[in-house]
Amino acid sequence: QVQLVESGGGLVQAGGSLRLFCAASGGTLSRHAMGWFRQAPGKEREVVAAINRSGITTYYADSVKGRFTISRDNAKIAVYLQMNDLKPEDTAVYYCAAKEVSDSGLYLLRASYDYWGQGTQVTVSS
Repeated sequence: QVQLVESGGGLVQAGGSLRLFCAASGGTLSRHAMGWFRQAPGKEREVVAAINRSGITTYYADSVKGRFTISRDNAKIAVYLQMNDLKPEDTAVYYCAAKEVSDSGLYLLRASYDYWGQGTQVTVSS
């Protein structure tokens, strides 16, 4: 069973950057589609970015398009989220998620994912 652990969150000023890491243990991520989600206080958990099993296809929420980049390294069993030009509205707990797949599709729904990390806090000050 895959276990996911996020890191890289923290406090940053608006306009700054952070790079989130999602490391897997207990197995490989090469058979998994991956996603980054976030949840702000009082709000639903929402998808931020997703990447397919091969890493060729990606998705970004409109709110982060052009500022965030999702990537993966199956050999290192990790997924990354580079976040640039951060805004106060990006403040949330960020979660990575994995879904074991046999296709090359993207998965955008929270309910689609099988494994979740514990989350890492990102706080952007104005």
